[in-house]
Amino acid sequence: MMPQLENPSRVLSLLAAILLCVTCRTIASEPDFFVATGGNDQWSGTTAKPNADNSDGPFATVQRAQLAVRELRKKQPDRAEPIIVAIRGGNYWLDKPIQFEPEDSGTEKSPVIYQAYENEQPILSGGRPITGWKLDEKQHWYADLPEAKDGKWSFVQIFVNQQRRDRVRMPKQGYYKIAKSCDASPKAAGKGNDRFGYNQGELDPNWQNLQDVEVIAFHQWATSRLRVASIDAAGQVVTLQGSTTGTSSWAQFNPGARYFVTNIREALSDPGEWYLDRTTGRLTYVAKAGESIENTSVVAPYLRNLLLFTGDLKQRRWVQHLQLKGLTFAHTNWTTPPEGQSFPQAEINLGAAVAAIATRNVSLEGCAVRHTGEYGIGFGAGCKHNRLEGCELVDLGAGGIKIGNALPSQWNDSLAAPADEEAEVSHHTVNNCLVAHGGRLHPAAIGVWIGHSPYNTITHNDVFDFYYTAFSIGWVWGYAESHAHHNEIAFNHAHHIGQGVLSDMGCTYTLGVSPGTTIHDNHFHDVVSYDYGGWGLYTDEGSTGIVLKNNLVYRCSRASFHQHYGKENRVENNILANAGEQQLQRTRTEPHTSFFFERNLVYWENDSPLLGSNWNDNNFRMDNNLYFHAGKPVTFFGGLTLEQWQKDRKQDQHSVIADPGFVDVKKDDFRLKPDSPALKLGFVPFDYSKAGRTEPPKLTAGLPEVPSTFQ
Repeated sequence: MMPQLENPSRVLSLLAAILLCVTCRTIASEPDFFVATGGNDQWSGTTAKPNADNSDGPFATVQRAQLAVRELRKKQPDRAEPIIVAIRGGNYWLDKPIQFEPEDSGTEKSPVIYQAYENEQPILSGGRPITGWKLDEKQHWYADLPEAKDGKWSFVQIFVNQQRRDRVRMPKQGYYKIAKSCDASPKAAGKGNDRFGYNQGELDPNWQNLQDVEVIAFHQWATSRLRVASIDAAGQVVTLQGSTTGTSSWAQFNPGARYFVTNIREALSDPGEWYLDRTTGRLTYVAKAGESIENTSVVAPYLRNLLLFTGDLKQRRWVQHLQLKGLTFAHTNWTTPPEGQSFPQAEINLGAAVAAIATRNVSLEGCAVRHTGEYGIGFGAGCKHNRLEGCELVDLGAGGIKIGNALPSQWNDSLAAPADEEAEVSHHTVNNCLVAHGGRLHPAAIGVWIGHSPYNTITHNDVFDFYYTAFSIGWVWGYAESHAHHNEIAFNHAHHIGQGVLSDMGCTYTLGVSPGTTIHDNHFHDVVSYDYGGWGLYTDEGSTGIVLKNNLVYRCSRASFHQHYGKENRVENNILANAGEQQLQRTRTEPHTSFFFERNLVYWENDSPLLGSNWNDNNFRMDNNLYFHAGKPVTFFGGLTLEQWQKDRKQDQHSVIADPGFVDVKKDDFRLKPDSPALKLGFVPFDYSKAGRTEPPKLTAGLPEVPSTFQ
């Protein structure tokens, strides 16, 4: 029985008001303009599909919709609801990047929204579909591309059925080793090195298009990708067109260092390989099993950038109050320049598929960036208060997200500290994003990189399948003033980082004075370096004032935590388990307190020591920790027992050696049983299952895990 209403007229009035409000909101949320692959830029763009006589309908391009938005903004300067452009599903083959300028901005009350239409998936592509395939005498596919003849259009990656394919390389698997070092040529002297000695049979001066052949050489934490200039077969020395990144010992071609060679026409043989002859414009592809010309789509990248936000920093004119929702950006190009690519760290001199300068209060929500030649997204000078929410960045030629640098080659976006507060990049949010399968062309790139930038929040992201570092924060070496402060790296899940390709890397890498920076409640595991490195938590180069708390870290090839050098960092309430070479590592002694290490659980099963490298001084503070060596004796630096460590070094005065009582280490279940002795030390259990994304991929679901030439 319905209850009797005391004042039914008042209730009806309220219901009417609510209905009116809902109706107004529904009307306000209707798109103003539409874009469709079958549209026409001469139409009004105000309907989702063409009318019956095909005289009106949606626009054909986003660029035309931008003009319509500008016109509408002029007509309705006081508009209080969003301007919405709905983009229908399908492939949009862009002939130039979509560029937003200050004139394209919305307002706080009336943002401009570009969104996917209903449940459709628009793909804004910088590629070109390759068709017209034929078979040669070896049954390899080939297509003649007039636009690529004489190098007018070149590319170093193609995508077959949405999966990256690598150029032909030698050796087919693994690496060659540099036979001997050589002095640099006069051209490269003082800049870097451009020559090395090779072993018999690895290089051939008779290769077709020799100067298009590339050498990819590995240094400790960087790589050099350089074209061949000449090969001296008698002396077994190769000279390259460009040089390495500098004259430091780590940037040389050292004997025993790894390298491989790519883009060799004569080596084309294995399924999945391809070769572009830049002199004739002929693309040749060796099909994989199950691929036929009829059932296979092939896309080659053409544009370097897909989406540009170009405010005017000098004039203080911002691109602002724009929202992009549910859009996919795919297929960006990068080609090896004549001087090659060799950069000291993190490959941040590269650009990004989506790049912003002087941009504020802009968001990408539920968008995807995939199949790139460089980074996925970059925020450069003058960018503030921008947000990435629920985005998916996969199959990346370089890294995922750069905060503090976008496109230096185009806009002189300096790698130095910002000139003033307006130029500083700050207050960015990256939340609930997938950043995976990176470094496919440039293995030293980063999952999420923060340079000279404070007040950024990086939370609930999944980052995996990279060859260098997942999160890098800071761009100052040592104790000079740094702008990278008050950054938060929290509730992220990062794993399968390094994968034995590069060294000196970890899940998190910090450098410089960073007060207010916190790294907490993350889940990090399976970090493997080639040589030294492979750390979970890595404080390097003057890292100062950082709090690393409530992190679960396990299966790191060198140590769960390593501090090279820094000051007064706090490592608290972490679970650090089953590292390789040692469990904890410290490299440099300094006259101040390096770090505070308190209320941590350290567990391991192999025969490695607890403490490795350099603990010779006593300028660190350790206490209230639990250590357990899976039933084996625990010794501290110098072979000291816990009692000796406490007495002689005054460290770990209240720490214990005991089984922490994890539920099931073999299954990576590090929850504590109720009777865990860790609880008596003040350890506070944290729910590491909250780390990572809160929802599965949508726009990139179903994409294969892309193979890589570096594995």
